[in-house]
Amino acid sequence: MPHRILMIDDDREMVTLGKLILKREGFDVLFAFSGAEGLEILNNQGDSIDLVLLDIMMIGMDGWQVLETIKGSEKLAHLPVIMLTARHYLEDESETKNYEHLFNDYVVKPFVVRELLGKINKLLEENQSETA
Repeated sequence: MPHRILMIDDDREMVTLGKLILKREGFDVLFAFSGAEGLEILNNQGDSIDLVLLDIMMIGMDGWQVLETIKGSEKLAHLPVIMLTARHYLEDESETKNYEHLFNDYVVKPFVVRELLGKINKLLEENQSETA
């Protein structure tokens, strides 16, 4: 059974690109265009999701708020989360440091596909060995 990834990003072009890349690699991909929509999917299907790709800068509920909700939930806290952003880590360093204990990795858009896939596969392997 393929790993299932939820991509939460309000940029429809980024979601389309992400779906193409991830499906080509054999992943089952769910997507949400807002933090609230992503949390609704997680609350309904969280048991079947293996990893979350989460944009930071979104209208309404931003990625940090979504991340806090995920990690504050007993049901979802185990999920690995990769933060996606158009801003470099150092641009948001003080804010990022406040949350770095909650997320597993950080990828700057536009990303190198091999790099993103490497991070995803590494986290999925780590998470699988922890739950085995």
